[in-house]
Amino acid sequence: MIEERAVVKELFPDAIMVESVIKSTCSQCHQVDNCGNGQVAKALPQKKLSLLIPTTERFVVGDELIIAIPERFLLQSAWQVYMWPLLGLLICAGGGQYLLNKGFLTHELYVVGFALLGGFSGSKLAKWWQDYSGLQKKLVPKILKTAPKNIETLYVS
Repeated sequence: MIEERAVVKELFPDAIMVESVIKSTCSQCHQVDNCGNGQVAKALPQKKLSLLIPTTERFVVGDELIIAIPERFLLQSAWQVYMWPLLGLLICAGGGQYLLNKGFLTHELYVVGFALLGGFSGSKLAKWWQDYSGLQKKLVPKILKTAPKNIETLYVS
């Protein structure tokens, strides 16, 4: 499970709106001044992600929660979203190049068109499969527990 801390921002009858800060690890590396990713992370302010989570549990605005997504489903989704368009692009570009070499196509721009069509088809296939397999429903974050409140302590001598 991939866990994240989130704060309840709004309440609805059958759901809650939570907000989580998107963190970048680039600011903690000792190479941050020499790295392009680190420069981009420093230039962009931290952003917040808002999620609507269906629940029947009752919370109060300001509650801190631990939410989670199963890692297995996240990896499946990432594989499909990245690999299907890439495979479509490569297969169709290879097919277009084959047709160009055999003389069925007259210009290399047709090969580029085949590649773009393959990438687009792969992305549509990935979207269709996400809907068909029900993977999107499995990626809805689950509330694991309420995070403990920060307790102020006094030093007693």
